[in-house]
Amino acid sequence: MATYNFSMFNVLVVENNRYMRSMLRTLLYALGGGHVLTAGDGGEAIELLRKMKDSPTEAGVSSIDIIFSNWQMEPVDGTMLLKWVRRSKESPDRFVPFIMVSGYADLQRVSVCRDLGVTECLAKPYSVDSLLGRLTALVERPRQFVLTEAYFGPDRRRRPSPQAMERRVMKESEIEIIYDDR
Repeated sequence: MATYNFSMFNVLVVENNRYMRSMLRTLLYALGGGHVLTAGDGGEAIELLRKMKDSPTEAGVSSIDIIFSNWQMEPVDGTMLLKWVRRSKESPDRFVPFIMVSGYADLQRVSVCRDLGVTECLAKPYSVDSLLGRLTALVERPRQFVLTEAYFGPDRRRRPSPQAMERRVMKESEIEIIYDDR
């Protein structure tokens, strides 16, 4: 695994459990993370992101490069935050990598996150290696974003399959590339 310098990253950690929030922040710093901001729930994170868009000086940061969010929080949980980040006109960056952290890593929950536009999922309890693996995946395997009537987010297909037949059929005039880093 390659070694990367994460010191320039601004990370937002959204976690309702103070201990877990502190632990994730400490681990990110240990991995070389730059500036780590925290929020106690999705509502607090939305307010911070709004403030960042309106007044970066007051927010203390001009952009967020990665969001780590717990799934289960009240009153605004991780899925509501993810929907706001991907769909709201007030969102400062609809393309920001979003890593959902959850103690429930069953296929159904991962599918829900994927369908809402999550970039990666991280299951609790996580190790330093699994955390580093998610960060490395963001750098080594970035995905294009897809916009359809029902979905906006990273392409849900992980790897191309030469045997698989393309099931999506669109006319070239219907395709709109939102972001392409090539």
